[in-house]
Amino acid sequence: MRTIPTLVAALVIAAAPAAAQRASLKAELLRDWQEMKDTLHKLAEEMPADTYGFKTTPAQRDFGQQVTHIAGANVNNLRFLGGKAQAPAINRNATSKSDAIAAMDASFDYGTALINELTDETLMEIVQTNAFLGPSSRARVIWFLLGHSWDIYGQMVVYLRLNGGVPPASQRP
Repeated sequence: MRTIPTLVAALVIAAAPAAAQRASLKAELLRDWQEMKDTLHKLAEEMPADTYGFKTTPAQRDFGQQVTHIAGANVNNLRFLGGKAQAPAINRNATSKSDAIAAMDASFDYGTALINELTDETLMEIVQTNAFLGPSSRARVIWFLLGHSWDIYGQMVVYLRLNGGVPPASQRP
């Protein structure tokens, strides 16, 4: 008879729902930030170096300028987060594929370093930004940059496709 209560207890414990898990804002933002870097890096690598000067229309930025635009926007806006990490020097006029990608990667590495300095609580603190964003939480600044990067990604995909390329996310083995 002693085995029945033990068996019942084991079944109750096994059937009990797992304790609710809590997400970390910092971990979620860091994951999205690092995935954005990876996505953009792969796309920037996919465009041949000799087409980095390609523009969809004369009024638009060329492909390389799109890459360095992301870098500049990241660094300019990440400074609002504060922190000890040193902002990289970004050459927004870089024309070579390797220099443009290096600038973009450095801007994302700077963001990673800053996010790693923060906590879930400090991410929700309000910081003074520019007239465009206004007073915003540090998390909102990061979300803004992720959205901005996806916007430019969409434009870069068009540039790549107009040159016969296929974005890495759309490539099939």
